Amino acid sequence: MAMTISTAHRSRSALSVTEILAVAVVLLFVVVGVAGPNLVDFNPAATDTSARLKPPMTMLADGSVAWFGTDAVGRNVAKQVIYGARISLIVGFTSALLAAAFGVVIGVWAGWAGGRTEQFLMRIVDVQLAFPSILIAVFLAAFIEPSLLSVIVILAVTRWAIVARVSRAITTRSLTRSYVEAAIISGDSAWRVVRDCILPNLWIPLLILMSAELSLIILAEASLGFLGLGTPIDVPSWGRIISSGRNYLANAWWIATLPGVVIVLVVVSIGVAGEILRRRLGRGVITAI
Repeated sequence: MAMTISTAHRSRSALSVTEILAVAVVLLFVVVGVAGPNLVDFNPAATDTSARLKPPMTMLADGSVAWFGTDAVGRNVAKQVIYGARISLIVGFTSALLAAAFGVVIGVWAGWAGGRTEQFLMRIVDVQLAFPSILIAVFLAAFIEPSLLSVIVILAVTRWAIVARVSRAITTRSLTRSYVEAAIISGDSAWRVVRDCILPNLWIPLLILMSAELSLIILAEASLGFLGLGTPIDVPSWGRIISSGRNYLANAWWIATLPGVVIVLVVVSIGVAGEILRRRLGRGVITAI
């Protein structure tokens, strides 16, 4: 019996080939985002019309290889993708952290306060969740000057509501636990009860949740860039690369297609990594409905 249980546990914890590849893609994305721009010389404003619309794997005049080809003004698409990885990494992680921090504050506040305060805060959450997040992001971006900071704030605003709902549900459930009731009866301050008894119950569900939200934020940032509402035009972005190549699909498919493939690989891999976290750290996030 012990051998059967041990074998079953190993089979559940072992990673499949697909999951290993997904984790490798996520790690590669992080490494490229952090170190890639420091190793690649790329000027977004530089053009080379003699090298325009070169197909992938072309040897350029300076001796370098255009692994993903070149765009309509002769810029190396692979270098743009590498620089864009840093933008996606910064926007994704920063927006996720901001959304998590604000959502936790609102959710814990609502769950702790209860009554009319809880109802008021949760109705705000319900109103925001009633609209597609990308619609909210496009609406806000249309009225704000494009910048990296504005994109981070906009995407954080679109993702905090689900964090607040989950945090409120976990807080409400935690308040029924005997150790929380004992801490309240003993006279501990509200902050101490929240810090020592409620927040420790939040971090695993939120880690799992934000791993899923990270992929959605990266996809939303690329969507804003494609629409011209994201980062400034002089800042390389995966969405802007795809947008610049949409008019050349017939004769230069690689400009839009290859960055699109990179986005798909990264987003799907982050989703698979989130599923691995869910399987290993817990049964999942509470459904707070």
